Amino acid sequence: MNNFLKVFTLLIFVGLLVFGLFIFDKDEVEVDLEPKNKELFGIVIKTDNELLTIQDKNNIIYVFKKNNNLLAGDNIKVEYKGDLDKNKEVQENEIISYEKVDDEYLETMFNEYEDEAKEKLKKMSLDEKIAQIFLVRYPDDGISVLEKYQFGGYVFYAKDFENKSYDEVKKMLNDLQSVSKIPILTAVDEEGGKVVRISSNPNLVNEPFKSSRELYLEGGFEAIKEDTINKSKLLFDLGINLNLAPVIDVSVNSNDYMYSRALGEDSSVTSQYAKEVIKASKGLGVSYTLKHFPGYGNNADTHNGKAIDNRSYEDILKNDLPPFEVGIDEGAEAILVSHNIVNSIDSNNPASLSTSIHNLLRNKLKFDGIIITDDLAMGATKDIDGATLKAILSGNDLIITTDYEKSINSVKEAIANKVIDESLIDRLAFRIIAWKYYKGLL
Repeated sequence: MNNFLKVFTLLIFVGLLVFGLFIFDKDEVEVDLEPKNKELFGIVIKTDNELLTIQDKNNIIYVFKKNNNLLAGDNIKVEYKGDLDKNKEVQENEIISYEKVDDEYLETMFNEYEDEAKEKLKKMSLDEKIAQIFLVRYPDDGISVLEKYQFGGYVFYAKDFENKSYDEVKKMLNDLQSVSKIPILTAVDEEGGKVVRISSNPNLVNEPFKSSRELYLEGGFEAIKEDTINKSKLLFDLGINLNLAPVIDVSVNSNDYMYSRALGEDSSVTSQYAKEVIKASKGLGVSYTLKHFPGYGNNADTHNGKAIDNRSYEDILKNDLPPFEVGIDEGAEAILVSHNIVNSIDSNNPASLSTSIHNLLRNKLKFDGIIITDDLAMGATKDIDGATLKAILSGNDLIITTDYEKSINSVKEAIANKVIDESLIDRLAFRIIAWKYYKGLL
């Protein structure tokens, strides 16, 4: 009897369900199931033939097939169908409409200084704003060049400190700051071990800083923490405010080009290394830079020429990205991108000039700090036509260059020819200036 009741109840339920489907408005069901249009807000950063390049509020860059008259600099809302693919060179989505909207600055980790940075921008000429996005190799006539161009900063090498006393270095850097309308970034690669710009001079420190691997083998992360603090105090006292270190590339093979500069441990240990350095550096006046995104691997030296990374995307995600993720979570302010061509992500461009690489950093890793190119004068990029403009359009904030005149002129020419708009330079300069407020330089 109980089984009969159960079956009878089930039949009644099924009958009611079928009856409900019949009386339900069929047209209404079809409308509800229709995929809804999606929206993307961003700024047009380039118009080129039939293509439209847009950077959204989270700094992700998309290229669409252009279908109406928009100009570089326009703030727009894109209504589209389907899903966007951040790794595609050109999106294939059906575009419903483009609509101009109010001006909006991009998100950064320094946006608490948004008002101050915007006020500073209003008082700057176009030339001064362009100059802010360049970190220039220090020339012999550094003061007079800086007076003329007002760069965002200088990057110094060992020869710039050679045989100078402690006081002479401090005076050199103070003199540079005194001629700059906006305090400059003063950068070095003080990695320790093989690459030491400051501590190679015995007048400045008793002995060169040790490599990360030496420190780790001698005293573990406690030694690395102490080294970071000591290094930061020295750099800050001299007048250096940006260290293009640590190297957090995962390299465990002594034959790798990057091995001698890396920790030489696996992804997990290297991730902890990134965390300890960024954590120890906070509050000491020197910003540290994670490098070389998306991980150098076993690739050749890009100082000399092209380097092709043939590792799988899955391998990079698993082994190379974690140290960057951990460093970002700890508050890293800057990341430097390599010149390696990473075939599994973008086989056509060096990472430093690749939109897909930068989208990976902005989107997957949620990095909203400053992205820096490796030096465009290096062998892997020096012969690429329009490298500076490509660096800007791929998502970099700060460009390291030696040929500053060529780089600056290429940007001015692109603006004059309406390839890019001045508002794009405003946004990049805004990010650098907001960072300088965050760092206490302004």
